[in-house]
Amino acid sequence: MISRNLPIINELGLHARAATKLAALAGRYQSSIKTGVGHPLVDAKSIMSLLLLAASQGTELIFEFDGPDESEACDTITELLADYFGEGQ
Repeated sequence: MISRNLPIINELGLHARAATKLAALAGRYQSSIKTGVGHPLVDAKSIMSLLLLAASQGTELIFEFDGPDESEACDTITELLADYFGEGQ
């Protein structure tokens, strides 16, 4: 299992488009991907669960990756968040 803390850096936080991108990317992997600000963590493959986090800019989310492709999943999700969910800010 890989655990990583990742900040939400885009201005709008984890809004609908960003949550959709994150859930779609997480859904590509066999590994379990959980996230949240504390325990219990939610399923990162669920758009509704991500939206309920109401993570604004500056929120640090805990991500836990567990499964056969956990390393690749961790890397690509880290890149997505670092790239402002592809929104440029």
